[in-house]
Amino acid sequence: MYWRKTVEEADLRFEELKGEWTDQYVQVNPEREELRRFQGIVGRVVTVNCGLKALVDFQDGGWYDITASTDYRTKLDPATAKAKYDATKNSAQPIPEKQG
Repeated sequence: MYWRKTVEEADLRFEELKGEWTDQYVQVNPEREELRRFQGIVGRVVTVNCGLKALVDFQDGGWYDITASTDYRTKLDPATAKAKYDATKNSAQPIPEKQG
């Protein structure tokens, strides 16, 4: 039964992170070397996967999986961030504009 309890706890953690991060506007932690290429760019968390990674759209046509933790990114004020986020630049459009 230990295994079942562990799976249930993992499912709860997944649902908790998914609810906390989905549709949030974020910026990466520039101190994380692997994330510096996204520094200063507003991203939107599309969802959280079962591996507890947030899938983030940085307006370049791709989604990037980044650990769902404030050690890796910070949430932004939705009103301010929405003005800096161009939803038409992502790949989840019915007919996306050609990337330049």
